[in-house]
Amino acid sequence: MNLEPPVVGSSARPSTRAAAWMLFFLAPAVGELLSGSSPPLRFFNPFTLLMEAFLYGSGALLAREFTLRWRRGWPTLLALGAAYAIIEEGLCCKSFFDANWPDVGLLGSYGRWLGVNWAWAAMLILFHTVFSILLPITLVELTFPAARHESWVGPRWRWVLVGLLTLVVVTGFLFFPEGKHPFRPPPLGYGLAVVSVVVLGVVARRMPLFPARAGGRTTAARPCWFVLVGFFGTVGLFATFWLLPNTPLHPLLTVAVGLVLGAGVLVLVLWMSGGAHAWGDRHRVALVSGGLCFFVLLAPLLEFGKQNPSKPMTGMALVGLATLGFLLWLGRRLRRIRRLNPPGAAATCA
Repeated sequence: MNLEPPVVGSSARPSTRAAAWMLFFLAPAVGELLSGSSPPLRFFNPFTLLMEAFLYGSGALLAREFTLRWRRGWPTLLALGAAYAIIEEGLCCKSFFDANWPDVGLLGSYGRWLGVNWAWAAMLILFHTVFSILLPITLVELTFPAARHESWVGPRWRWVLVGLLTLVVVTGFLFFPEGKHPFRPPPLGYGLAVVSVVVLGVVARRMPLFPARAGGRTTAARPCWFVLVGFFGTVGLFATFWLLPNTPLHPLLTVAVGLVLGAGVLVLVLWMSGGAHAWGDRHRVALVSGGLCFFVLLAPLLEFGKQNPSKPMTGMALVGLATLGFLLWLGRRLRRIRRLNPPGAAATCA
């Protein structure tokens, strides 16, 4: 999550191309592979990999490019991330409406009203906004810092990405979930989903570059605190939507708890950051690492715990180790860069 003002660039250097390709495949790797939604045996099927890259990768690249072209900041990226979540889960997979979607479980009945799985929809909008859009973009920008403020795809490739995204959405609408009789969503709900995407796109373009700073801090908190916020924020998200539906709590209150939690984490990060220029890459990688560590710890439990025979989790522990290794490598690389280029006014974690 970059809190610095974006600058439009037109460079076609190799680093920008490498960054684009990395994001194209990293977005589905985080959103599907690491989360366990598409475990390794399914994710690395060539057809599945391409379709998920067309969906996630195109969505993440387009969200970043629009944010850059509009000269906006991370609030716009969050709004576009929410729009992407509706495109994927509402328009493509239709899981917002399908009470029998393979992964929906209890949330197919808990919080279902007027043909919409509201609790499931709220959880996935929060999830995709952060883990399918914001975090992959942040990781790639941290990996390629020289290309952080540059456009990664030209106008022609942007249209290609729009075409790939549209192709997957149409395919999903016609054929998901697999079977002789693919689910057809209610016309009114589906139409409202389309309108919501359009409204979020309009709102995203008009979002402020940065919101008002929360509190009076002028220095960023130590990176270790960002790790904790990222980790417990992710734990809180899934605890809210996995545990509360098993209690007598009204679904509306569960959704409210999830939304308040998301807003609370955002406000806390803003307060801890001390402003757009107080925190640095160490804080960004710490926040991202905290969020992803939840899945790193979950990965071996998915593989060695009780499994669904139709969805084997073989290889998930290796995915978790690979993710941890990448985060450790990125953290060490940023510390080395910081030693060579010490910031003038950055918080330390001594």
